[in-house]
Amino acid sequence: QVRLVESGGGLVQAGGSLRLSCAASGRTFSSTAMGWFRQAPGNERELVAAFNWSGGSTYYAASVKGRFTISRDNIKNTMYLQMNRLKPEDTAVYYCAAGRAQYTGVLVTTGDYGYWGQGTQVTVSS
Repeated sequence: QVRLVESGGGLVQAGGSLRLSCAASGRTFSSTAMGWFRQAPGNERELVAAFNWSGGSTYYAASVKGRFTISRDNIKNTMYLQMNRLKPEDTAVYYCAAGRAQYTGVLVTTGDYGYWGQGTQVTVSS
């Protein structure tokens, strides 16, 4: 059983930065693969970035590559998403997620994630 809680969302101007946090609790033995998703009104939920703490591999969507950085503090069991040079198109509810089983690499398929946070709103004004 895994519980994920996001924090760090808010309202920022275009070009600004935010750092999102995802605190994980519970049994995480089979949940070393984690990721960040976002969903804007009327849009499908999309993968933004993914990370596997057992191997250190990462994945970034083309729309955020070079601007966002995913990382994890293994001691605090917390995942982060550093968001720089934010654009209005980044406005969405951001969710952290954990894989439902042990994986060797990053997860890019939504169905492979079995645990989800409740989301944090990020709004970027122009």
